[in-house]
Amino acid sequence: MLIGREPKIDIADRDRLKQLLAVEPKTEVSELWMVLIGHGTFDGRDARFNLRRPDVAAAELSNWLSPLKRPVAIINCASSSGPYIGRLSGRNRVVVTSTKSGFEQHYARFGDYLSRAIANPIAVLDKDGQTSLLEAWLTAARKTQEFYRLEVRLATEHALLDDNGDAWGSRAEFFRGIRPVRKVAQGSSLDGFRTHQFHIVLSASEQKMPPELRRRRDELELTVIQLRERKDDDSEDEYYTKLETMLVQLAELYEQMDKQSSRLIVPAGAEQHPK
Repeated sequence: MLIGREPKIDIADRDRLKQLLAVEPKTEVSELWMVLIGHGTFDGRDARFNLRRPDVAAAELSNWLSPLKRPVAIINCASSSGPYIGRLSGRNRVVVTSTKSGFEQHYARFGDYLSRAIANPIAVLDKDGQTSLLEAWLTAARKTQEFYRLEVRLATEHALLDDNGDAWGSRAEFFRGIRPVRKVAQGSSLDGFRTHQFHIVLSASEQKMPPELRRRRDELELTVIQLRERKDDDSEDEYYTKLETMLVQLAELYEQMDKQSSRLIVPAGAEQHPK
């Protein structure tokens, strides 16, 4: 649903957005994507996204999204979007902003680079045939910084990503390829793993996987990653026992998927014809 491009409106864009979010399914397996393209403002306390008639504040958007338990991606390509991380961060939620704070108020180029990355094969950093939101974000963030460097300008935007619910936000410099190698703060977990499970367009193999199986696969993969992050908390035997359990469950899931796929394959010439 596109909001804000209609030539005439009977209801304010802000109220239309609120209405649409109110009727969104709350517990769907599929993700809800929200992309904000335009201009933002910050008065030192509240960040707002500019709309026709009243603007929408980050705090308001947080309240409207709170009933949703499904996966959600919020991508704010506007200036002054950094505070949206603190307001919207949450469990099973990805928040992307074009700036690191509300005081980066100049025109933001990040959204343009992000839109280009979505359909660019070069952005598929892990070569799996599909562009994840993480890959698109990394590509766009680096292209944005390259623009300022080549133009010999002071960078007035620094994209952030949060997907672990800690309300901080990581920079693209915290990654090597698609792998996060730096935490935002002591005690926090790494950002990026959940974002890599959000895909703009699924590959052919992913499209064949039922949504419920894909959800379970993603949960298991995140559990393995979290286990590896906390490796030092367990003895070596405990760690490998837990790891083996998770990997066996993943193997069983893929075996189940292979069986389902094989049932859909009909060998050439095997069709039944009436005699």
